[in-house]
Amino acid sequence: MPPFVDTFRALPARSKGIIAVSAVAILAIAFLMLRIAGAPSYTMLSSGLDPAQTSKVTAALDAQGIAYELRNNGTALAVDASQVAQARVALAGQGVTLSAGSGQGFELFDKQKLGASDFQQQVTYQRALEGEIARTISGVEGVSSPSVQLVMPQDDLFADQTTPATAAVMLGNSADTLQPGAVQGIAQLVASSVKGLKTENVTITDASGSLLWPAGDGSGAAGVAAGKQALEARFDRQLETNLNALLARTLGPGKAQVSVTADLNADKTTREKLTYAKKGVPLKTQKETEKLSGAGSTTGGTAGAGANIPTYSQNTATGGSNSKYQRTSGTTDFGVDKQVDHTEVAPGAVKKLNVALLVDKSVSAADFAAVQKAVTSAAGINTARGDVLQAAQVPFAKVATPKAGPVPVSLLGPLKWVGIGVASLIFLFFMTRALRKREGEALATPAWLTDIEEPVSLAELEQRTQVLPTTPANPTITLPPRSPDTNLQALDQLMEREPERVAAQVKQWMADD
Repeated sequence: MPPFVDTFRALPARSKGIIAVSAVAILAIAFLMLRIAGAPSYTMLSSGLDPAQTSKVTAALDAQGIAYELRNNGTALAVDASQVAQARVALAGQGVTLSAGSGQGFELFDKQKLGASDFQQQVTYQRALEGEIARTISGVEGVSSPSVQLVMPQDDLFADQTTPATAAVMLGNSADTLQPGAVQGIAQLVASSVKGLKTENVTITDASGSLLWPAGDGSGAAGVAAGKQALEARFDRQLETNLNALLARTLGPGKAQVSVTADLNADKTTREKLTYAKKGVPLKTQKETEKLSGAGSTTGGTAGAGANIPTYSQNTATGGSNSKYQRTSGTTDFGVDKQVDHTEVAPGAVKKLNVALLVDKSVSAADFAAVQKAVTSAAGINTARGDVLQAAQVPFAKVATPKAGPVPVSLLGPLKWVGIGVASLIFLFFMTRALRKREGEALATPAWLTDIEEPVSLAELEQRTQVLPTTPANPTITLPPRSPDTNLQALDQLMEREPERVAAQVKQWMADD
């Protein structure tokens, strides 16, 4: 059996309890530190997140399998410290704006110096105005990190020599992340924020340097932002994000991936429809009635040659009779009932949709069939329109496991405290062991102390030591050597030199008592 086991058993129960409690406490602290060191460490990525962007942010991070935490009621985003760069790339690829502009605005005047010149105040005002406009533009959906540069007009005596105000806006994102009409809205916003600035004097470019304003016919879908490719790219990205988020929640991260390619109709058309009624509608009706009644006599005969030729027949006078005449006529103008519909068809109608679905081999056949049906429904696949969904199961590439190397820097701190705790435990163990050994040792008693049975004066001891012989019955009593007292020697010398002074001092002490 090891010697330290016997030593531990020989200790009192109280010492054993203290050592056991200390050991358990140190092990618990070490386990807690290792648990904290091994837990994911989250780093704040954005503290001014727009709550309207939260769903897009979470969908983009879920699609890439990045661990994150939402803080401050959804306005702050923290991600795993080891995946910060991956999170930034994922969010930038999806065109997600993390926070509003951080440029300084009118708070620059809070630090204005007392002796600032007029020129310095004008420059400060221009910088503050640029920062405020950049902050406002940052609130537009799809815009990130905008920069605004203003050229303010100088007051001149003659109006025809005054230079107009101009503005240049640089967007930190690509144009395909903007919604239709956003470019014109930004131009109007900048022009309305600066006195004397017109929209045609505003220049807007994206991160690639493409000119967005002024461009084309000046419509809200100007430049690249209104192009067919930009419209399709925005639609593909949004649909892919929704589908990948759905797959990540059901199968887990890294189990499936979706790619979407859409063919959209980017033409804005106007449709007119004319419809006629089956039955006409009377527009105008006219009715005419003629009546004739009375009596009379006429001379004549039967119409024809006999009456017109005298020699042909002999006319005789005949008597007249009553006659009645009535005639009714009418006309009606009919109109054709028709309906004219004017419809403006907005761009963005889906002409054809191609979706590719890849699922890992580890997914079961039943789950693969269910996921395929879910993606078909979520993507809105219409076979009559010519949409195609291509699904396949392939083995996904495994993530490379990093080789064992030096201890990460993040573990050095906890390991240091664990080492200090273990060293303290060892020190306490050996210290307690040494003290217990000293307590068990027996101290030798001086022989002269055991020979004195009752109080004896010093003179008697000295006389007995000199007179009594050394016999077994009367052993020699030896006293420990006396060390000379320096104070007594100094007092003796003082009494010898100045006895009167010493006597006076003693009298004074006695009088005080």
